[in-house]
Amino acid sequence: MLEARAATLVKRSIKATAKRAGIDLAIACMDLTTLEGKDTPAKVRGLCARGIAPAPGVPSVAAICVYPNLVETAAAALAQSAVKVASVATAFPSGLSPLETKLRETVDAVAAGADEIDMVIDRGLFLAGRYGEVYDEIVAVRDACGRATLKVILEVGELGSYEAIRRACDIALAAGADFVKTATGKLPISSTPAIALVMCEAIRDYARQTGRDVGLKLAGGIRSTKSALGYLALVNETLGPAWLSPDRFRIGASSLLDDLLMQRDKDATGNYSAAVYVASA
Repeated sequence: MLEARAATLVKRSIKATAKRAGIDLAIACMDLTTLEGKDTPAKVRGLCARGIAPAPGVPSVAAICVYPNLVETAAAALAQSAVKVASVATAFPSGLSPLETKLRETVDAVAAGADEIDMVIDRGLFLAGRYGEVYDEIVAVRDACGRATLKVILEVGELGSYEAIRRACDIALAAGADFVKTATGKLPISSTPAIALVMCEAIRDYARQTGRDVGLKLAGGIRSTKSALGYLALVNETLGPAWLSPDRFRIGASSLLDDLLMQRDKDATGNYSAAVYVASA
C-alpha cells in the first residue's frame, strides 16, 4: 500500500506555468554536491559559481555541499551570496569513527564556515538495536553544530525495511535534527518514492505531536526533472505547501541541475539544447 500510494503521488501531472515554477523551485531547493576523492579547491570554486548563477533568470541553489577540508574554500567563494555552505561530517559515509572524532570534525567544519552539517548515523549501532546510543550521538552532534543546521543522514539502503527507516527517522527527529536525509548517495538504494513517503509521514506526525517543523532532504539517484517534480508533488500532498521551500526541503544532487536547465529551456523555447550548451561543474 505504501509503494502504491507513493507511486501515485509522484505521477501527478505538472504542466505549463506550474512546470516552470516547479523546475525553479527544485533548483532553489538543491544542495549542489561534490563528494569525490578527486575534489579540488578549483572544482569547488567552479561549483560555487554555478550554484550562485546556474543560468540567466534562474534562482540560485540552496547550498553547496562539500567535504570538511573544502569548507573554507566554499565559504570564501559564496561569501557575497545567499547560498549556504554544507559539509558532510561524522566519518561520512560510514559513520564508523569514535564519537570524539566525529564531534571534532563537526566543530572544525562549522569553524571553517559551514552553515549546515550533514551527519551520518552509525548504522552498526542502529542495526544492533542500540537505539539509545544512536540518539545520544545525534544529540551530541546537534550540540557541536552550534548555530549550524543539522541534517541527519539515515543511509536508508542499509536499514533493511520501511519499519526500520521509520524508526531511524523517529530517533533523529526526537534527537533534534533540523532535517532528516535519506542517504549519502554512495549506495544503489538511496531515495525512492516509498522511502520519501515514509519519511514525510514521520515528519508530519512529529510536527503534529510537537509543533516543531523538520525538513526533508532527498539524496542519491535523483537525476531527472520528472523525478524531481514527482518528489515535489509527493511532499506537497503529504506535508503541505509550507514544506515547498529551501528551509524545509532539499534535493542533494550533482547531475540533476543539467537536466533541470535543459527542461526549463525546452519549456521556454520548444526545443532542447544540446548538453554541450548546458554548463556543468
